[in-house]
Amino acid sequence: MNRKQGVNRTNAQIAGWKHSAGVRWLLLFLFLLLFYFSLSSHLVPKTYNIQLNEVSNRDIRAPRQWEDEKARLQAQQEAADRVQTAYNIVALRNENLVDQIYQRILQINQDDQVSQTYKIDIYRTVIPSRYGQYIDEFLRTNRATDNYNATLLDEMVKVVKEQQYNVPEETYYKLPKLSAEDLSVMQKVTRDIVKELMNEQLRDAETARTKVAELVNASALSDRTQREIVQELARYAITPNKFADKQATDEARVQAQENTPKVVIEEGDVVVRSGEKITQEIYDRLQALGLLQSKKTYWPHLGVLILSVLFTLVIQQFMGHSESGIWSGAKHKYSNAQIFMMLLIFLLNIAIMLIVSMIQTNSTTFVGFLAPVAMGAMLITLLLDVHLALISSILFASVGSILFNVHQGQIFDFKFGFVFIVVSFAAIFSIHRASQRSTILKAGIMVSLFGSIASLAVLLFNQPIDSSQMMYTVGFSFASGLLTAVLVIGLMPFFEVTFGILSALKLVELSNPNHPLLRKLLTETPGTYHHSVMVGNLSEAAAESIGANGLLCRVGSFYHDIGKTRRPSYFIENQSNIENPHDSIEPKLSKSIIIAHARDGVEMLKGHNIPKPIRDIAEQHHGTTFLKFFYYKALKLAEEAGEEPDFTEDDFRYPGPKAQSKEAAIVGIADCVEAAVRSLRSPTMEQVESMIHKIIKGRLDDNQFNECDLTMKELDKIAQSLKESVIGIFHSRIEYPEEVKSKERPA
Repeated sequence: MNRKQGVNRTNAQIAGWKHSAGVRWLLLFLFLLLFYFSLSSHLVPKTYNIQLNEVSNRDIRAPRQWEDEKARLQAQQEAADRVQTAYNIVALRNENLVDQIYQRILQINQDDQVSQTYKIDIYRTVIPSRYGQYIDEFLRTNRATDNYNATLLDEMVKVVKEQQYNVPEETYYKLPKLSAEDLSVMQKVTRDIVKELMNEQLRDAETARTKVAELVNASALSDRTQREIVQELARYAITPNKFADKQATDEARVQAQENTPKVVIEEGDVVVRSGEKITQEIYDRLQALGLLQSKKTYWPHLGVLILSVLFTLVIQQFMGHSESGIWSGAKHKYSNAQIFMMLLIFLLNIAIMLIVSMIQTNSTTFVGFLAPVAMGAMLITLLLDVHLALISSILFASVGSILFNVHQGQIFDFKFGFVFIVVSFAAIFSIHRASQRSTILKAGIMVSLFGSIASLAVLLFNQPIDSSQMMYTVGFSFASGLLTAVLVIGLMPFFEVTFGILSALKLVELSNPNHPLLRKLLTETPGTYHHSVMVGNLSEAAAESIGANGLLCRVGSFYHDIGKTRRPSYFIENQSNIENPHDSIEPKLSKSIIIAHARDGVEMLKGHNIPKPIRDIAEQHHGTTFLKFFYYKALKLAEEAGEEPDFTEDDFRYPGPKAQSKEAAIVGIADCVEAAVRSLRSPTMEQVESMIHKIIKGRLDDNQFNECDLTMKELDKIAQSLKESVIGIFHSRIEYPEEVKSKERPA
């Protein structure tokens, strides 16, 4: 066995799994395992046979959320202790106190009837009392308002009195000597200094008083006595303005206690660690969580297994009896690849549901509506079959209603199942005729809208209605649709490339005239381009008449003759106003050039990463058909030269392979029909019908359909469709029987 044969055998073995019955049942078993392991964690309660005061030999995790009220009280106390004392600023505006002091000094100094000694005694009494009067006046004004609470004002009085500054005795002896002009200048300087320093937040007035001397020295006062007096009076007028607010502090502590979250053991948290002794407290906690048991039971596991078997049988039976033909391979030669792809879609969809369920709690059940359950239904619709997507939607909804159920004592949560069914069906009906990528986004919006409406409907049954819960539920449901669209758009290329799937979306993208190959075909071989478009119209209608992929036929037709761009002038549709180059070359060379366009086309399509189904059409549309013209031309030349032919009919056949799919066979028939009709000058209805049947019969007799599953009934439908399409496309050129008869009548 040579190397090439070994490679072919290896490739055949690798491809063999795609239609192996054993692999098919193995994939079905994987479906069962997927359902079992994804559901068992939510349906099988974990319990343990544990005794008081024994040592645990394992980590035990909580099966559900549980609130620890004792721990919460302790956490509330700790939160209150962490709250720092609150402080508030009281706007005392002590520059007004400065004004009052200077006004009183001015009044005393202007009284000539009072002796200087008596004035000094008055200063000793008036100035300290002025301080208390100012504070009392401030209290009277603000106690009647809501500017400050009573406890804050009480704290202010206490601190201000504690930090009251005592004016030195010698200052009083200096005051009687000051004139009105002196006092006016000193008042302004003192007022400015006090106002500037009191703009700061002062808990300790002494801090600001230390800055007074510097500010006085920087002022316009030049007299030393005046500076000394201003310093003392400014220090006297400065008081604290930032005080502890006991009421605000108490309120903050109460708020901290109220904001302390409940201390809960989350689902999956460790309740008992391996090696830890089971105390009464831990035992009570395990009992509250339902983790204690008298004996182990396997009945729940059996229940999950039976449920998984039922889900799996639903998939198998539907694949076996539906028109999709995936299980039997009626429409898919490599059906196992499609089953494997479906398994991956189920795995991804259920995995995402499991991830979302992990962040769902009893208090945030609405998180479950974020799960993009419709993603699976949408992918199956686009990549496999719409009917298969419908039954899959029911399974996804059933699984989702289990995974997102947070209520003890029930298996399914109806509201999740209902919403998931609605969004999945909305996705299917919005996407099943998708023709471009933007349709996926539109379908996602439809999923958002229907999901929001469905979730709102199930919430309205709950009384009383929680507005915040409703808002979150509707919001998460709407976001789920957008997330679904994003995931589908991102996953579609992966499945298309990995499994060689040509979805309708991909086909529409490839049919864009701006594709480099189609632009090349149009600019370099306009005749071939027009021919390809016509073949696309004919083959699409013919394919749809027998239930084949019409869009694949159309797009495959666009690319089936792309190899002709290598040598465009050697093909008749591109020989406008030029001589036929085949007239001057050997028939064998002509045959090689003509045959090469299929091989060249496949190479060009590979170079541009065109999917294999389209490459197959380009390679197989001629099958192993016979180039009669060049064969007989070669025979004639050999006869004229008196030589024996050194070639056979097989030398003038396309290398194949023959059509492996209905679509490739249909494109091949349409290719011949279009070329034949174009060659007729004034075709009649009878000529067209006869020509179509002749082409199909010729290929049938030449065994060109032996490797595809076209039936005789389907060939009749194809002939009828081609006839109708040809009449529609070439309407103006085809003579109808009435017209022919009128031409035959004598003038």
